[in-house]
Formats: sequence, C-alpha cells, structure tokens
Amino acid sequence: MLAVTAAARYHGFDLDRTSLRFPPDMRSPNSPMLVKWLRESGLWARADRLSWRNLMKLGSPAPVVLLFKDGGAGLLVGVNSQMNVVLLRDPRTPLGDTPVPVDELRLSQVWDGEVLLIRQQRGVAEEDAPFNTGWLFNVVMRERKILRDISLASIALSLLAVLPPLMVMTVVDRVVAHHSYSTLFMISAMVGVAIIYETLLGWARRELIQVVSARLDAKLNLIVFNRLLGLSLDYFERNQAGQITHRLFQIYRVRDFITGKLLQTFLDGFTLIVLMPILFFLDATLAWIVMGASVSITLVIFIFLNPMRIAIGKVVQAETEKSVVLVETVHGIRTVKSLALEPQQKDMWDEKVANSVSLRLAAGRLSNWPNSLVTPIEGFIQRGVIMIGAYLALESGDNVAVGGLVAFMMLGGRVAQPLIGLARLMEDLEEVRAAIGQIATVVNNPPEVVSTSAGLRPKFAGGITFDKVSFTYPGAKTVALNKISFSIPPGTMLGIVGRSGSGKSTIMRLLQGISREYEGYCKIDGVDLREINLAHLRRSYGVVLQDNFLFRGTVRDNITAGRPGLVLEDAVRAARLAGAEEFIERMPQGYETFIEEGSTNISGGQRQRLAIARAVICDPRILILDEATSALDPESEALVNANLQRIATGRTMVIVSHRLSSLTDCDQILVMDRGQVLDMAPHETLLERCDVYRTLWQQQNRHTTPRSARQGLAGPALAQGDD
Repeated sequence: MLAVTAAARYHGFDLDRTSLRFPPDMRSPNSPMLVKWLRESGLWARADRLSWRNLMKLGSPAPVVLLFKDGGAGLLVGVNSQMNVVLLRDPRTPLGDTPVPVDELRLSQVWDGEVLLIRQQRGVAEEDAPFNTGWLFNVVMRERKILRDISLASIALSLLAVLPPLMVMTVVDRVVAHHSYSTLFMISAMVGVAIIYETLLGWARRELIQVVSARLDAKLNLIVFNRLLGLSLDYFERNQAGQITHRLFQIYRVRDFITGKLLQTFLDGFTLIVLMPILFFLDATLAWIVMGASVSITLVIFIFLNPMRIAIGKVVQAETEKSVVLVETVHGIRTVKSLALEPQQKDMWDEKVANSVSLRLAAGRLSNWPNSLVTPIEGFIQRGVIMIGAYLALESGDNVAVGGLVAFMMLGGRVAQPLIGLARLMEDLEEVRAAIGQIATVVNNPPEVVSTSAGLRPKFAGGITFDKVSFTYPGAKTVALNKISFSIPPGTMLGIVGRSGSGKSTIMRLLQGISREYEGYCKIDGVDLREINLAHLRRSYGVVLQDNFLFRGTVRDNITAGRPGLVLEDAVRAARLAGAEEFIERMPQGYETFIEEGSTNISGGQRQRLAIARAVICDPRILILDEATSALDPESEALVNANLQRIATGRTMVIVSHRLSSLTDCDQILVMDRGQVLDMAPHETLLERCDVYRTLWQQQNRHTTPRSARQGLAGPALAQGDD
C-alpha cells in the first residue's frame, strides 16, 4: 500500500487508505484489489506481467510498482541500460534518498514479473463515455485480438466450404461420366481431410466466440451497474423503480444481439468475400442474378424500417408501463394486501397487458409483410437460379454441365444467406437501437460526482456551520432553505424540529452531500462540503434513517456491511453500544442468524438498533439520525433513546425528530419554520422564549395537562365536504 500511495502521489493524488477494502485474513491486498482502488480514486491503473527486457525498455519517469513474491512492493524509479540495472526505491524511505541499483539476478529472487502501471486518466474513460452505438462499437473493438483469430478461422472455414460444391461438380462431370476410380479415391481422401480440418476449425471458432461473448457480457453488465450506482439519489426519487429496472434489463437484448446475430452476420461476411469470386468464375450471369435478387431483398427491408421503428417504439413504451405496475406491486405488496387492493392492481395490470399485446401484435403484423415479400425472392435464389442456368445452357447450344449447375446452386445458397442476413440485420438493429435508447435514458444521466478522486479528505472533529445557506429544489417555486445560519462545536448533540415542510430533511440532505447546488457555505470543521471528497464525506458519517433497509444475510453481515475488514468482535462492540446485543444473543444462531428479505423475522425496534450498530461500527465523528425513532412503538423508542447519550459520547450527533420528548437531552435544539431558523437553544430555554416550539410541545403533551386546563383547547374534528 505504501508503494501504491507513493506512486499515486507522484501523479498528484493523495489516496485514502481506509477506502481500500480487503478481507482481514489477507496479509496484503492483491493486484486486482489495488487496481480497483486506484480506478475508484480517479487514476488509470492496470496489473501486468513484465520481463526483465520489458523493464529495461521503460522510458517513462513515472514510478512503476513492483509487487514482490512475499507480498511487499517496491518502486521502480529509473533504468540504467548501460549497466543493465534498474533503480528501485523502498517506499518507506524518505523521498530524497538515493535509489538502489538492482541487477536481473537479484531482482528475480524476490520478483516474478508482476507490476502495477499507474498514470493519470487521459480523455474520457470508457466507463464514463456516453452509452450509445459508438460506445458499443468501441467495447467490441477492445476484443480485436480475439476477433482477428475468429476472422482467420472464418476465412479458413469459408475456403473449406468451397470444396464440397467443387467436389460434387467433379464427381458428376468427371467421375461418373468417365468412370474414374482413381479420381474418386483422391476426392474421397480430400473430403476426409477437409472434414477433419473443418471440425477442428469449427471447434476453435466456437470456443473463441464463447470467450468473446462472455467477456462482452461481463463488461456490459459491470459498466451499466457501476453507472447505475453512480447516479444521484435525486434521480431515483424522480423516477419509478419499475421504469428504471425495465430499461436496464434491455442490456440483455443488446448483449444477445452483439454476441448473436451481429457476430454471426460479421462471420458470414467472410463467406461472402470468399465465395463471390468463385460464383462469378462459375457463371457471371447467374452470379449477377443472385446479386440483384439479394439487393431487392435489401430494398424491401429498408422500405419497412421507419414504420418498424415507430411500431417498436410504441411497444417499448407499453412494456415499460407494464413493468412499472409489476415492480411497484411487488415492492408495495404489504400495502396491496393490507388495503385489499388486489382488484385495482389486477385491473391496472390487465389494461397494461392488453395495450402491450395489441401493440406487439400490430408490430408483428407489420414485420410479417417484409418477411412475406422476401420469402419468394429467397426461394428464387435457392431454387429458381438453377432453372435459369439450365435454360441458358440449353439456349446456348452447349452441352449442359450438370455438375457445374449443381455446384452453382450449392454455392448460390451459401452466398445468398449472408446477403439476406445482412438485410434482416437492419430490422433487428431497430429493436436494438430502441433498447440502447432505453438504457441511455438511465445511464447517461449526470453522475453524482464527475470524479471520485476530487476533493479533500480531512479528518473530522465534528464542528458544523451553516452560513447563509439557501437551497431550492429543481422545479420548485419556493425555497426550501432561506439564508439559514447556525453553528455547533464538535461533540454537540443537536436536535432539529419544525412543522412539516420547514426544511429539516433538506438540512440532512445537504449534510450528506445528496444535494450540493446550494448558496452560502455549509462547513464541517471550517471546510465547505463541496470541497470534500464525496465518498470520504459519507464514509465519515454514521446515518440512521426512519426506514432502514437490511440486506438479506446474517446479522453480522448487516452490521459490518461495507466494512469487510471488520470482524465479529467489532460487530459485537457496535451491537453493545446500540443496545442490540441483548436481543441478538436470544436469536437462534446469534450473530449468524439469517435475516429474511424485508426483515420479516425481526421487529421494527430490533431493525432500528441493528441500523444504529451498523452506523456506529466505524466510530464516526458525526452521527445523523433522521426520524430514526418516529416509526417505533413507545417501548422500542425508549430502548433506542436510552442508548443515545452513551452513543453520543465523543461525537457530534444530529437528530431530526417529530417527537420532541426524544430531544429533551440535546445540548441544542434548532427550531425551523418555512425554511428559516427561528431559534436554537436547550429545551427549557425554548419553552420559555420560542412560541412555535412551545406550541409543538403542548400539542404532543396534551395527555400530561389536566383536563380542566384543556377546556379551552379545540378538539380534533373530521373534515367535512359539501353534500
């Protein structure tokens, strides 16, 4: 890690070692982990193996990390080709120390050729380029070496495909006509050899196609998912989950097209290149007829392209709407069941299915026309050309070469298929273009941060300052925060209260870096949030929400989520701090108890305490509780609140809650109203001088006021409408 950090510092990047994640049982991270860490930090990195000769050819002044056999590493900082030595520097030594010259023999004793190549990003990285047809082409061309080998195998197979028709021609015209056994034996031997070579080449080509298909599949899925994770929370809040899911699933259609029809048409093109000259050699007139028929097929397909594009677009939109209903029903199945909404959801689903089926049927009928028009032309190429050839031979008065006609018919069918496949590829391309457009509407949205490497990575003490901060949500007409200012020192327990829409949640969003387009200054320890690396900022927080999501897995896995370097002892310590240890130990398998999807086998209070344990396991300097107890029953809330004072020791805690009783022990309570700060003081002081806070407190504590004192207060009333 020291060597990698030093190499990155040469390029102007200070790496955060705490962001490097590897299992605790590993002595040191391996090269793939280091490459991933460097790339996430904004550098270009690649693990490779170099020989001594390649090391001597390195002319870049940038250091190269050599990974040693024992798990250590060194920095190659120079090469002396005259003395045949490389200059190595120990990353633990001061920067100004003289590097050590090492020859090939000494280096081979500790190094087996593994290196890390590191440099700054140049231009737009493949992972960040816009998702479109050009991007897909570049992804495919990354596999040019394998595609070259596939092409060579295809050319060889195309040449072998010429032999059977020529052999048939020879057998019919020479062997049968002249009763030549010697020619028959020679041709039989050639057929046997050709079959062996065709089998081997076919196996090799299919193996290479499987490899390139698997690599393209992996690359497409990895890049699309990484871009999905990079999108801002605002995007997911503005768009339906079903719509996003359906659009991203179009990647499978794109994958199947690239690795299926597109690749097959590409390979068939070599057959066309090899066979066309032979076809013209056998009979130029018939060859031109085949070409003309193939061109007519292409014209038919092109005529229907635009109507097909429109029809497919309607189908895609209908399928998206159908997917939205399905995913929302699954996600909200508890609400559907509890409110008996099955009939309404069924009616909505029936409507979407009917619309989708009708549009798909219309698109299918439209696509049936070009297929029907192409079928007779294709049949003419495969069977009609032989009739024309026989007629031309009879008209010329020459002896009819039966073998030549049969050979032409066999080769003509082989040549026509790539041409027909190319024409039909245009039709499939329209569906794929629509799929690419669907995916692009998701992954081409602006990422949350342009570069994960940008920004400072300070160590936080926990002081928070808002200085004339204003914020307006996109599309909103009123401001959510209007020049608010407040400040708290490190170690403060701050409560935030206010009516709905007062700006409490907006403050939480700004603190977490979810929204960064604000005016004024929002600072932690004097550093504005916009200058802090976003990933570092969020890793420095502990956040507990109102409805926390627990992943399907064990209790320990959920507590240590995102912190693979932590062990069971760390999980136990965090659970004890959050007050979760007592119920975890009562579970059937303790910390290895499996949590079902949706956390159905634990209570709401237990889920919240596990979420608090997950938030405090990394000992954050700032802990944020955003309505963390509002959905709990009184007993569970009392258990959580009982641990807050202990959890708050030594850290800054920001608590947003509608229940003022859970904030009475806070050092300061910030009262918000309509995006402005009304007051900030301890609980007792606010009761005396803040009317809004006093009103909220009285509303929530009516049950503690004697009935005689509440006679003048208005009771609850039902809303009444006009008859």
